[in-house]
Amino acid sequence: MDYSPTSKLALKWAIDNLIEEGDTIIIIHVVSSKVDPTNKQLFEDTGSPLIPLDEFKEINVSKYYGLDPDKEVLDMLDPVSKLKKVTVMSKVYWGDAREKLCDAAHLKLDTLVVGSRGLGVLKRVLLGSVSNYVVQNATCPVTVVKASPPK
Repeated sequence: MDYSPTSKLALKWAIDNLIEEGDTIIIIHVVSSKVDPTNKQLFEDTGSPLIPLDEFKEINVSKYYGLDPDKEVLDMLDPVSKLKKVTVMSKVYWGDAREKLCDAAHLKLDTLVVGSRGLGVLKRVLLGSVSNYVVQNATCPVTVVKASPPK
């Protein structure tokens, strides 16, 4: 979750299509290595501990991990946690999103759901595609949710 429109679309898709009562959702955040919260050194290799939604919503907790919580994302997660009795957790990693998303497979995930920015071929070659890398390298199934083309 990088709070981009496509990552929010991927979260909405997962909530609408995958999540069933009693499931657990782990929202994975990958913070750039340039962000250096105090506790980064404690969790740099393994990522943060799993953070329950109620704790993550507290601004001090999010800031502690170098994140600014997004109201729109929290507004999507609150109802699903209450109505479907879904456990929502967050985990924060620092570094390259491609590698860290693949590393998250050690959490024994049923699937990773990622958004795709819809880069053209040239930009994808020059910049790299997080979703393409994850599809090729993750040890669990990956669903890529593409944004609708502009009209």
